[in-house]
Amino acid sequence: MKINTYIDHTILKATATVDDIKQLCKEAKEHHFYAVCVNGYYVALAESELMQTDIKIAAVVGFPLGATSSYIKVEEAKHCIDQGAHEIDMVLNVGLLKSGGYQKIIEEDIRAVKKAIGNNVLKVIFENCYLTTEEKKIACKLSLNAGADFIKTSTGFGTGGATLEDVQLMINEVHGSVKIKASGGIRDLNTAKQYIDLGVSRIGTSSGIQIVNPT
Repeated sequence: MKINTYIDHTILKATATVDDIKQLCKEAKEHHFYAVCVNGYYVALAESELMQTDIKIAAVVGFPLGATSSYIKVEEAKHCIDQGAHEIDMVLNVGLLKSGGYQKIIEEDIRAVKKAIGNNVLKVIFENCYLTTEEKKIACKLSLNAGADFIKTSTGFGTGGATLEDVQLMINEVHGSVKIKASGGIRDLNTAKQYIDLGVSRIGTSSGIQIVNPT
């Protein structure tokens, strides 16, 4: 297992500086991480820093609440792709899901972003810490129906991050038709391995260095 090839090396905090983004990209090159994950404004910078490498750039959309309109999410996603992103991590409309009765709108929201980015990878972030078991199952179904490539546990900005129980539930619901990204609170090699052994295809973390170089 090459743990580095599972990692989306991430910095999404509000205080991230230009130098922080450059450092993130430098570390991604040094450790051959699969991707970096950044806020939309920094996609162009990451693209310039990662030129002539095969490291992917993931950009977050509707982050971290998922409460922007489909139109805004689509335009944000398109702009990120135009700037050099290869993957979009969009936040599902959590409040709408919890309202009940809006499943068609949520599915159309996801589908619209996927259509806008074409063959580029779409990951749908659930923010599982706010969802009931039934809501998590519904989110899996809607993402699968809408053509998402990945479903993702968390933004890292909620009250909780990834759990093994949530990932197992997600795996059970999609039956291999959609890949899983675990993110939020994964900070060491042992934890990362547990998720990979369970079946996730990607780990979102700001602790990539600590994971690949445990002390």
